[in-house]
Amino acid sequence: MGTAQAKNNGLADDRITARVPHSTRTIIERAAAVYGSTISQFVIQASVERANEVLQSMEMVKLSSQDAQIFIDALTNPPAPNKRLQEAVRAHKQLVESRD
Repeated sequence: MGTAQAKNNGLADDRITARVPHSTRTIIERAAAVYGSTISQFVIQASVERANEVLQSMEMVKLSSQDAQIFIDALTNPPAPNKRLQEAVRAHKQLVESRD
């Protein structure tokens, strides 16, 4: 899965509004000014960056060292296929071959 990216094609057709405390608006205004952007540009850029961080953290699998080693061992030394897996492979082959 890829991380979501905002497209900047110059055609903004959706609107997002939010009511914030005056102190929050002041902080955002100051930061936008320092950054050299409008409040809207700053809020959108900051929101997209944070959204990407959230999505990336949800897409990433985090394992402990022990779990990572178990996973690597399973990949490098997979167990022999059991009866159910062998039956599933046979059923799949029959289904795929019957479509040809």
